Amino acid sequence: MRYNILAADYDGTLAHYGKVSPETIEALKRIKDSKRYLILVTGRVLPELKALFPEHTLFHKIVAENGALIYDPLTLEEKKLGEPPPSEFIESLVQKSVSPLSEGKVIVATWEPHHATVLETIKESGLESQVIFNKGAVMILPAGINKAKGLETLLEEMHLSMHNVVAIGDAENDLAMLQAAECSVAVANALDSVKNKADWVTSGDHGKGVFELANALLENDLRDFDQKLQRHYIELGKNRKNQPFSISPFRDGIMIAGTSGGGKTTITSTLLEVMTKKKYQFCLIDPEGDYVGLDNTVILGTETQPPVVEEIKTLIQNPKQNIVVCIVAVPMADRPAFLNSILPILLENRKIYGHPHWLIFDEAHHLLPSQIEASFFNIPVDFNNFVLITTSPDQVNEIIFGNLNMLVATGDQPTFMIEAFASRKKIKPPRPATETLPKGEAWIWDTFSGKKPFPVQFNKPDHLLHRHKRKYAAGNMKENSFVFTGPDGKLKLKAYNLVIFVQLAEGVDDETWMFHLNNNEYSDWLDNRVHDEELAGLVRDIENNQKDPVISRKKIIEQIKSKYTV
Repeated sequence: MRYNILAADYDGTLAHYGKVSPETIEALKRIKDSKRYLILVTGRVLPELKALFPEHTLFHKIVAENGALIYDPLTLEEKKLGEPPPSEFIESLVQKSVSPLSEGKVIVATWEPHHATVLETIKESGLESQVIFNKGAVMILPAGINKAKGLETLLEEMHLSMHNVVAIGDAENDLAMLQAAECSVAVANALDSVKNKADWVTSGDHGKGVFELANALLENDLRDFDQKLQRHYIELGKNRKNQPFSISPFRDGIMIAGTSGGGKTTITSTLLEVMTKKKYQFCLIDPEGDYVGLDNTVILGTETQPPVVEEIKTLIQNPKQNIVVCIVAVPMADRPAFLNSILPILLENRKIYGHPHWLIFDEAHHLLPSQIEASFFNIPVDFNNFVLITTSPDQVNEIIFGNLNMLVATGDQPTFMIEAFASRKKIKPPRPATETLPKGEAWIWDTFSGKKPFPVQFNKPDHLLHRHKRKYAAGNMKENSFVFTGPDGKLKLKAYNLVIFVQLAEGVDDETWMFHLNNNEYSDWLDNRVHDEELAGLVRDIENNQKDPVISRKKIIEQIKSKYTV
């Protein structure tokens, strides 16, 4: 469920002349019965609202006084988000004949044309207050307090995210809330300024518009309105026509597939960076320790200690907290079972709170191997908003392919990746075969659209991922190891990591050393297997400009030691 929160204004939206119709009440009940949260966001003070609207207890929470007061109808608990102006300020307004004048726990309000007097009095008093208008009403509030601030504070307490909110309103004081919500709706009687900013304007006015929204929300979770929400799309790069390539933040699964060193990690880093900037929460399962250097995340698990499931369950409740679950310490054979143990927790959190918004599974062929029976995995039919990263689409279990509708194919075997993806989905691959693209580009195949694959130049992340240095320095790189063979292929000295590479480099004969150097194989390995573009560039300069075996060997070893083994 994308929209599990309805935030609704009262006057002019739910209510017409202060009253809410029975039909509107019934629509609200249907929304609540769908396990969605109802939040009333109003400029009114609580006593006034309660007297006018006895059914206010239908709402889970109320944000009153235009964002300054949070109220729980169940516990009757109130929380102020600011302080009211001093009594001297109120007395000054009274002396200036500002009437009517109403006071809440925080808010002070009057009507036009007294706004000029109010602003003058604020200036005279030296208060850090603001004035907010609402169809003729003039509301005085502490600086920074509005409906968006009140709603955001409440959602944080409830472990909810603004990305799961559909908000509906009609007046100027609703604009901050509407712009902060994932989907903004204006009723037909709304001010033109509000209609112009809303994602959707209902055909019905007041409560009829809310009734219309309720029907659309319950029918398909507003899926039909996704194209109107381009402001939330995740831009990843540009196509050959220099047009932005973006994906919806709420969609079926994506697979990023390519050979080692083909750019999968850079593409994934770009995706994670944009998600972070847009505040979509993600949880990444990291089997190789490649993402422990990711910014703005909490890392659970180490090379020697598996992650604690209860810690994942606790941390994931905070929608502002991104998580990397490092499972290097989980044996390869146990990783599918680990996925089965953690996935229900993540999906239950989604069901209750609406997040994590994205789930990313690196080395997906290890987490969802094809050789295990499909029935072993707990994959729900409506599983969405996930990314699989793999070198081998053909080795990923078929159970997941019904939920995948986009392939990002990178590296030097794009045709194989596309054909393997098509075979797993049991659909025809596109023709003709696709050529290898330059590094930084990838083929995009959206099987849902029916269009042929097209190339995209992906944006580079602002901060290249700091790779897990210990893995490359002293771990086991397995198939990504460097092998000293020499010109005749007689040697088979395998460097499982950079420490062993340095040791072997110091001992191999000059002919073997120069054979690999002249073919730029050291820089290629550092670039495509160690994924360190900076170090690869430095080594490539040495390869191209230094042909003395003693000097080139010394310089390359020094560069590696300075970054990894000191």
